[in-house]
Amino acid sequence: MRTTRQIMVGRVAVGGGAPVSIQSMTNTPTGDADAALAQIGRLARLGCDIVRVALPSSAEIDGFTRICAESPLPVVADIHFDHRLALAAMTAGAACIRINPGNMKDEDKVRQVARAAAASGCAVRIGVNGGSLAPAVRERLGHGPAALVESALEYACWFEEEGCRALKVSLKSSDVGVTVAACREFAARSDLPLHLGVTEAGPVSCGLIKSAMGIGALLLDGIGETIRVSLTAPPEEEIIAGRRILEAAGLRQAAPEIISCPTCGRTGIGLFQMVEAVEKAIADLQAQGLEIGLRKIAVMGCEVNGPGEARDADVGIAGGKGRGILFRHGEKVRSLPEEDLLPALLAEIRASCSKN
Repeated sequence: MRTTRQIMVGRVAVGGGAPVSIQSMTNTPTGDADAALAQIGRLARLGCDIVRVALPSSAEIDGFTRICAESPLPVVADIHFDHRLALAAMTAGAACIRINPGNMKDEDKVRQVARAAAASGCAVRIGVNGGSLAPAVRERLGHGPAALVESALEYACWFEEEGCRALKVSLKSSDVGVTVAACREFAARSDLPLHLGVTEAGPVSCGLIKSAMGIGALLLDGIGETIRVSLTAPPEEEIIAGRRILEAAGLRQAAPEIISCPTCGRTGIGLFQMVEAVEKAIADLQAQGLEIGLRKIAVMGCEVNGPGEARDADVGIAGGKGRGILFRHGEKVRSLPEEDLLPALLAEIRASCSKN
């Protein structure tokens, strides 16, 4: 396991053995503080730990200030191009500044941000992306892992020379292999906490796979202190995906495993809708801070493997033609018509819950 320095992003400890945090980003106009705060509330209930908010211009400062004051999560200001926005964000109450020195171009302006962060105690995430490397770096090293690593090390040096040590770093590419190689190399050369993600991963269908591969590979190496699953989807989807990646890596308490069949011509109940409803119910219960006291839940669609899998699970249903059987800990509880199967299964799941 890699040892890093610990920094604080608001009340959230990052690095130094702290739990891996999940992050997402609002997609509402920052000037509309009501909409942003409503979205942040939803993200918090789903298990988000840190939220990033874009600050594209000075026109949004008032909205951003209110968001920082009322957000239930620490707010990271997403800054590009204009160092003055980073300075304003610190004054507005940001817990952290996300800055990409590669698109700020002027080293002196970056160092101004570093000095202000050191004076205020504001944390800084240095973001290095394959799509926005400094031109001189691209000419010398291209777009591969070496370019990301050398850029990040140089920028971190600027901040530390100005007295700012509350740093974390992200090295991201839309290429999974480049991202993983860059993060592994950086982790071997620095004690700074790493924020993980595969940038511009795409729509849910492929973005989940790319993110799980890239983030998951690094987490299993013991690398990574915060994560974001970047999807072209509502940010709520990013939190659900991030939670599942951490569960699969053994870094968060896992949700119950859902066993369900792929369906065939024998399926006699609306299995797809039932599985989706069970998934949603589990996510909702976890978001309420409840611990689900089940290891395995079976949602099966026919008589071939259904009864065996349902008996094997803590609770389960095995469907037939318009009917099904509810099982609990290997025992048949009762036979039910199709419309009663899902409510009965959800009642069993809720009955197993206790407060964390």
